[in-house]
Order: sequence, then C-alpha cells, then structure tokens
Amino acid sequence: MRELNDPRLAGMPSITRVKVSPDLSIADVYMTIMGTPGQQNAAINALRHSAGMLRLKLTKQMTLRVAPFLKFHIDENLKKEMAVLQLLQQVREEAEQAGKSLDAPQSPVTD
Repeated sequence: MRELNDPRLAGMPSITRVKVSPDLSIADVYMTIMGTPGQQNAAINALRHSAGMLRLKLTKQMTLRVAPFLKFHIDENLKKEMAVLQLLQQVREEAEQAGKSLDAPQSPVTD
C-alpha cells in the first residue's frame, strides 16, 4: 500500500484483519483509517479503485497463480471496541469521583 500514490490515502490506513474465503477466491480486507468519516470513505474508495493493481502485486509478490479478489471494508469492530473502552473510562472516572466524595470528611451538623 505504500506504493499507492493517491492523495485520498492521507489518513494512514492500517489493515486490522483479513478474512479469506475457503476456496481462496475472495479476501475481505478490514481497515482502520485515521481521519474524519469523509476522509475514511475517500480512502476506502481509493483502495477499492486500486484493488486490481494490488491484486496483481500480491500475485507477483507471493508467487501465486491466482490471487484472491480484494474487497476493502472499514473495520467497524474497532470503532465499537473504542466506544466500549471510552465508556469504561468514563465509568471509572465517575466511580473515582463518587468515591472521593464519600471518603471526604463530612462536617458535623450543628443545629
């Protein structure tokens, strides 16, 4: 992917996982791309546009007779994992704040 000279790939794409069909004819490539949703869509479209060239390079690099057809997807699982981690962090911070307010010395009540 480093050899692709497409300005739409400015968001540092990373391959997170690849699922290959049992007959090795299709490879679903899951990607994470830094940037806004618009930049992510542009990068995925650029990868989809260059899938044929990447398939040819893959065939030569791996000395395959036939390389799988490459299908690029944005990895939604990573987004979900990040959202869960963010929620856990928020719960931890709220618990710490609640613990501090409970642990703080209470002033005596005077009537």
